[in-house]
Amino acid sequence: MEIKTPLAKVRSFGSVTSCVVHWWYQRITAIALIPLSLWFGFALMSLPGAGYGEVVEWIQRPWNTLALVVFIMLSFYHAILGLQVVLEDYVHTEWMQTKSILATKLVLISIALLMLFAVLKVAFTG
Repeated sequence: MEIKTPLAKVRSFGSVTSCVVHWWYQRITAIALIPLSLWFGFALMSLPGAGYGEVVEWIQRPWNTLALVVFIMLSFYHAILGLQVVLEDYVHTEWMQTKSILATKLVLISIALLMLFAVLKVAFTG
């Protein structure tokens, strides 16, 4: 049994600032992903039956390349933030929580980098 005041118990949880910043980043990326997702959906619908050459030509347009890069980066950052919250909420062993978050971030960052490499390679070399 611990003899702590309610204030002392709350102070042991750490800074609230990082949680608020994390929450805001998740909301900002979600809002930014709305128009990007709509753009991506309409772009895919405009390319039905398109051959490889037409898709490469579409990716090589500067605005499409830029939008794809931003879409990939924001999507994966948003996914990292969301999965971190899930792991923090449901994995209760501290060492397992830390390793799970780290592994998730490494996997998602690796996939995002591969996707960015693919888009930029197609955009600059065809």
